[in-house]
Amino acid sequence: MRIPLYAAAAGVAGAMCVAAPHAWAQRATSSPTALSLAPAAPAASPSDDAATDDSATDDTASESNTDLAKKLQNPIGDLYSFPFQSNTNFHYGPNSGTQEILNIQPVIPIHVNPDWNVIARTILPLVWQPSLQPAQTVPFGTAPTVFSAFLSPAKPVNGVLWGVGPIIQLPTITSKTLGSNVWGGGPTGAIVFLKGPIVAGALANNVWSFGGTSGRGGTKYNNFLMQPFFNYNFGGGWYLTSAPIITANWRVSGNRAWTLPIGGGFGRVVRIGGKLPVNFSLSAYSNVLRPQYGPTWQLRTQVTLIF
Repeated sequence: MRIPLYAAAAGVAGAMCVAAPHAWAQRATSSPTALSLAPAAPAASPSDDAATDDSATDDTASESNTDLAKKLQNPIGDLYSFPFQSNTNFHYGPNSGTQEILNIQPVIPIHVNPDWNVIARTILPLVWQPSLQPAQTVPFGTAPTVFSAFLSPAKPVNGVLWGVGPIIQLPTITSKTLGSNVWGGGPTGAIVFLKGPIVAGALANNVWSFGGTSGRGGTKYNNFLMQPFFNYNFGGGWYLTSAPIITANWRVSGNRAWTLPIGGGFGRVVRIGGKLPVNFSLSAYSNVLRPQYGPTWQLRTQVTLIF
């Protein structure tokens, strides 16, 4: 869907960095909210795409499943989409509970002119917490919202596309255990390599708090996030993906500052009723480095509506 600059609504953000009063709360609410790069379908056979595209009536009708797949795998792709990403974190907190974070993260491409786009991304996390006793616990709430906007060329050059811009963190928390109540911001950027069935690259940002308090239970934060990604597309809408979310809390020293996951998964793009393209993906990541009380592994599932 093409939205001119004057008509575009507020968009959506890259990766979320949250500062929470407790170390385990901070890690669990920061890393899972990173930008979803869930890949989509590989190059489908002409008969697969023709059968679905001919019957479609929306703005995606002229694009094959392969085109939509590669755009979804590209964090600065020119595609209007509405992902719902579930991050289930296991062995989280002092009592080794299970935490669930559902990220609502629409993506809106804004066409500035024929040569440049602004890709607006937002992430609103809904968090279900296990008991964090002896610390204060709330069973459900919202964490900080993150908005980012990437200025990017409209077309790749020699298979390379890049985007840079600001990232803003909004204090939309419903409890102090779910993040900081201080606004923050910083730079974000992405680079994408496109060649045949492969879509690969990385996204990174750093978010600093605009003020806040220090010490135990403080609201200041300085968080780094990087998400390398590699996607390989097959026929029939299937793909393999790996997109670990690497985070660092610069206000903590040593290995306790880092979350380093390894893993991957698979997915597929299909058309519901022969018209609406939808992406389904499933992946798992083990945290080989994690802060105290951080989750040992994560199950990531995602459903993305494409318009």
